[in-house]
Amino acid sequence: MSSREPVFGWWDAPPFIGELIQSLSGRGRALFGLTSPPMQNRDLVGLAEMILSRRGEVSGAILAEAFLEAYRQASGSDRDTFMRALLDRFGPDSEVLEAAVSAYQADPSARNIARLHEAAEPRRQELFRRINFAKRGTATLVEMREHLMGMLGKEPALQPVDLDFCHLFSSWFNRGFLMLRSIDWSTPANILEALIRYEAVHDIDGWDDLRRRLAPPDRRCFGFFHPQLDDEPLIFVEVALTDHLSSSVDALLARDRQPMDPKQATTAVFYSISNCQRGLTGVSLGNFLIKQVVNDLKRDLPKLDNFVTLSPIPGFGAWLRGEGRVDDAEDIREEKKRLVARLEGDWASADEHELDAIRRVMLPLGAHYLLNVRRANGRPVDPVARFHLGNGAQIERLNFLGDRSAKGMRQSYGLMVNYRYRLGEIEKNHEAYAESGHIAAMPALRKLAQPVSQEVF
Repeated sequence: MSSREPVFGWWDAPPFIGELIQSLSGRGRALFGLTSPPMQNRDLVGLAEMILSRRGEVSGAILAEAFLEAYRQASGSDRDTFMRALLDRFGPDSEVLEAAVSAYQADPSARNIARLHEAAEPRRQELFRRINFAKRGTATLVEMREHLMGMLGKEPALQPVDLDFCHLFSSWFNRGFLMLRSIDWSTPANILEALIRYEAVHDIDGWDDLRRRLAPPDRRCFGFFHPQLDDEPLIFVEVALTDHLSSSVDALLARDRQPMDPKQATTAVFYSISNCQRGLTGVSLGNFLIKQVVNDLKRDLPKLDNFVTLSPIPGFGAWLRGEGRVDDAEDIREEKKRLVARLEGDWASADEHELDAIRRVMLPLGAHYLLNVRRANGRPVDPVARFHLGNGAQIERLNFLGDRSAKGMRQSYGLMVNYRYRLGEIEKNHEAYAESGHIAAMPALRKLAQPVSQEVF
C-alpha cells in the first residue's frame, strides 16, 4: 500500500494487528524513547518527525498515540507553535520537488507527472494521515483544525495548513462515510445533550424544550454521524410537519401548540440546521443532509408535497445598521437610516398602524438584501442564503416578525425567510446559481425588491 493512501485507524485492521498494537503500546513507548506519562513528551514537532520517519504500521500507531496524548496535554501556546511548524517545517520537501520539476521539464511523461504530483504534496498531509491511524485520531484532527481556525484571523499566513486540513476532510467526511440517523426522544442521552449544546439557530432551553421538539408525532430530527467520532453528530436538522407554509418560528415552538397527525401533513418545514463541529467548517455536509431527509420523509409520508425552510437572515440587521462593507446606492442608504431610526426602542409591541408602516419599508429592504447585495464573487452576502440557494432552493417568501426572540430581533429585527425546495427544479436552480450566480426567487419577491417611497414614514 502506498504511504500516500489515507488510512482510518488501527481498529479497522485485522483483529490480531489491533491486539498487537494495544499490547505493545506501553512497551512500544519505551522502545522509541517515549517516557510515560506523556506530559514529559511535549515536543510535538519531534514526535511528528518520528511519525513520518517510520514505515511500519505497528510503530506508526504507537507513535501516533503518543503524539495525541502529548497534544491533548499541550498548552495553547505549545499548540500555536506546532501549527506554525506545520507551515514552516512540514511543507513539501524542496529538494525532492526541485528534482521532480527538473525531471518533468526534461521529460513530461505520465510517470514524471505522477512524481511531480507526489513531490508537491506537503509533508503535513502525510502526517495527518498517520495521526489518523491512532484511536481518536480523526476527532483530534478535527479539534486541531478548530484551534488553527482561531489563529487564522491574526496569522493568515497559516492558510495553506488550513487548506490541507480541508483537502483531507473532504475525502474522509464525504457522503459515502456518513450515516443518517433519526433522532427522537428515545435517542441516547449523550446525543440529546449534544443537540442542546450545538443548537445554533434557536437555542434549546433545557430538556423540556428539547422534548417539545422531539417527542410530538409531528416533529422530526435527523443527523449525520461519522463512524470515528463516537456518536458525536456532525450536523442535524429539526423538522416540523404542518399543513401550511409556516411564517413564525414562535408558533412552531410554542409551548401550548396542538400537535397534528403527521399522516395529514402536506408540508415539511426545516426550521433549524446546525453544524456541530467547527473544525469541519467548509466541508460540505448540509446539502447531502437536506436531500437525504427530503427523500426519507417523502418515502414515509406520501402526502408531503412541500419542502421549505423557515430560515434566519443573520446578516440583515448588521447590513441595515451599515456595519458591513457594502457599497449601497444612495437611496438604499437613506432608506436604511430611516428604518433603523424607526426601530429604536420597543417597536415590536407598537400598534398595528405603526407596524404596518415598518413592514412596508422592511420587506422591500429585506428582498433587496437577499437578491441584490452580493459579495465580490457575485454570491449573496448572507451565509444562509448562499447555503440554500447553492443547494437548489428558491426564495419563496419573507416573514415580518417571524422570530421575536432576543437573538432574532438582534440579527434581523425579526425578519425570516422561507426557502422552498421544489423537487423538480432543484438541479436546475443549483446549476444556474453555480454557473452565473442566478438566484431563483418568486416573482412577487423580485417585485418587492424596490426602493421605498420616503412618504411611508
